[in-house]
Formats: sequence, structure tokens, C-alpha cells
Amino acid sequence: MERMSSTTPAPTTTSAAPAPRPLAPRTLIAVIVCWLLVVFDGYDLIVYGTVQNQLISRTGWGLNAASAGTIGSLAFVGMMIGAVFAGRMADTWGRKRTVLGCALVFSLFTVLCALAPGAAVFGILRLLAGIGLGGLVPTANALAAELIPARWRSMTATLMMSGVPIGGSIAALAGLSLIPTFGWPSMFLVAVVALVILVPIGFAVLPETLATVGRDAAADAPEHDKPGFGHLLRAPYLGMSILFAVATLFTLFAWYGLGTQLPKIMASTGFDLGPALLFTLALNLGAVAGSLLTAWAGDRFGSVPTAIVAAVLAGVSLILLLTHPGSTGFVYLLLVLAGVGTHGTQCLIIAAIAGRYPDHLRGTALGWALGVGRIGAVLAPQISGILLATKGLDPAVNFLVFGLAALVAAVLLVGVRRHRAATDSTITRNASLEVN
Repeated sequence: MERMSSTTPAPTTTSAAPAPRPLAPRTLIAVIVCWLLVVFDGYDLIVYGTVQNQLISRTGWGLNAASAGTIGSLAFVGMMIGAVFAGRMADTWGRKRTVLGCALVFSLFTVLCALAPGAAVFGILRLLAGIGLGGLVPTANALAAELIPARWRSMTATLMMSGVPIGGSIAALAGLSLIPTFGWPSMFLVAVVALVILVPIGFAVLPETLATVGRDAAADAPEHDKPGFGHLLRAPYLGMSILFAVATLFTLFAWYGLGTQLPKIMASTGFDLGPALLFTLALNLGAVAGSLLTAWAGDRFGSVPTAIVAAVLAGVSLILLLTHPGSTGFVYLLLVLAGVGTHGTQCLIIAAIAGRYPDHLRGTALGWALGVGRIGAVLAPQISGILLATKGLDPAVNFLVFGLAALVAAVLLVGVRRHRAATDSTITRNASLEVN
């Protein structure tokens, strides 16, 4: 039988995977919808940073840099909760339901942020929106991974994450025109597009790939084939799961810290709203370029080795900003490189996870890493806000903190690579995995 099957073009290395075929139009549309929802996730990441100065100076809510940083962290608290539990729900209840449920939650509560009467209500709404935002990325990536042939899975995971900085770039550009013309609430009303257009389209086109894992199949499946966090934290996945999660924590500390605080950092050094948002645009355009570059490099050289290089690039670029370069053009260049490195590292970590865990654990593994990683996202705005509120302290010290976080992530990813080499044979025996 093996000899007969080998006569087909482009034989595969696993018995279960057929030769890659062109995607059906409906499948392609489904992947695009997942990507567009990730774009809105990225928009929501940057939108708070674009309005933070307005919330401090124009609302009368009594905010300062430190308290505004705390409010910024509330969305990431929600994202941490959403990332952990949505991945588990996706593996047990199905990807489609979880993706669209998360989209409904984040878009509805983001729209309501525009109507918030005070800082407390605004913070609660950001927390609730964050639950949907945090659950969306791991679930949308897991769904897209199942729709795409295994050969393209790693690259697809990286390209999916390009939606985050594209959304951030849209937020920065929108802020340049919407905030002066219509005020800060208009920035949150943009989420209406996801609520009334993308979600209904998603209901129509997204397939349900694992609808019965939790209800029907799990009861009859062998214990080692059931989804659950417990399986991530035992051999052969324990070391890899911990290293991926902590590396994600430091990477998201740098990426989300920059995403939410860069306009405030630049404004603290004397720039007005327009130029401050242009620096944010440079960071996000670099991240878009990084998504494309790392997709190619990760496919060619491996996700983890490329992620190590990207993290080092981010760390060095950010630390160089501490020197206060005299050339504005050089500042833009360093921010572009920081965007390439920070977001590129996170894209590659997600690609590595998507390729290293079996189907029944993929969503859970992504949710675990991103859920733990959100701890870094929660801490970043608070720590940065405290640093910015400390009188006499150079605002650029934030770049040092974020840069060191990126370098720590690089060290942890070296550990991932060594651990992977030591456990490949064990993993191959226990599950059918895709190797990056």
C-alpha cells in the first residue's frame, strides 16, 4: 500500500496528511475573516495609546500618567483571562463558536467605551473588552491552522499575526484625523465595523472544525488524546510549555508596553499629538514588515532560531533609543527595527507553538502561552506609567526596560531550542506533530 501511494505527486511524510491542494474559495474567505478579526485586535491594542493623552487632559476624570497606565493594564488583565480560557474552550466546544463569541464581546464593549461617563466605568469596559480580545488571537490562529495544509501552517500563523500591527497602524492613522475632528470617543466607535459586518459574515462562512471534541469525542478518546492544561504541564511538553509561556511574557511586555505607551513617552519628550502618533505608526509599520519577513525567514530557517535573532534585534534597537539620537530619521529607523523585532518574535513563537503541538492541544497551548504572556502585557503599562510619573526620571528609560525584556526573551528561546532538540524523539513517539 505504501508503494502504491508513493506514485502520487508530492508525497507527504505523514500517513494522515494528503498532498497540499489549493484552498477552496470558502476556506480562503474563512481564513481572511479570521485575519480581519485579528486586525481589530491590533487596532484595540493601539487605540488606547492614541487617546491616553486626551483622557488625561480633556475628560476631567482626574487621570495622570500612573493612573492612566493602570487603566491601560485593565484590558490586558481581561486579555490574560480570555487567552487562557478561550483556548481551552476552543479545543472542547469548537473554534467557530469561540472565535465569534470573542469577537462579539470585544467589539460590543469597545463600542461602549465611547459612551463611558467616567474613569471607573471606562476601565471596567476595557477589562470586559479585553476578555474577548485575549481569546480571539489563539482561537483564530488555531482555526486557521486547521483550515490550512500542514505544509503552510507555520507561515500562515505568522502571517495571521500581521493583522495585529496592521490594526495598530490603522489606529495611529485614524487618530491623526478622528481625534482632532470628532474627539477621542470616535476611536472606539470604529469597532462597530466588527460588530455589524465581520461577525455576521463569520457566522456564515466559518466552519466548525472541532465541534464535538469536548462533547462527543473526548469521552471515548484515550487519556493522552484529550485536551487540557494538565497535558501541557507534564512530559514531554512541560519544559517547552513553560519556556514558551515565559518567553511570551517578556515579548508581550516589550510589544504591548510600546504599543500602549509610545505616544505618551514621545509626548513626554516634547512632541505633540501628530508626531507622537507618527512614531507609533513607524513602530507598527515595522511590525507589519516584520510579520512578512519573519514568515519567510521562519519557514526557511525555523521559527525558533529566527525568533532568537528577532528578539536580539528588538532589544538592541530599543536600548539604542536610550542614547537620544539627534536625528529624527534615526529614531524612526530604530522604532521600525523594534517593531520588526518585538512583533516578529511573538509571531514566530505562535508559529512554533502551532507547529509543535498536536491538533487536540494546539488551541490550549496557544491559550496557555498567550494567557501567561498577558501578565507581561498587564505589567508593562503600569510600570511604564510609574516611570513616566516619576519626576526627574528620563522618559527614555522606558526603552531600556522594554529592550532588556526583549533580550531576556531571546535567552529563553535559546532554551526552547535546546529543549526541543532533547525531546524530539519523545514527542514523535507520543503524538503526530509538525516540526518547524
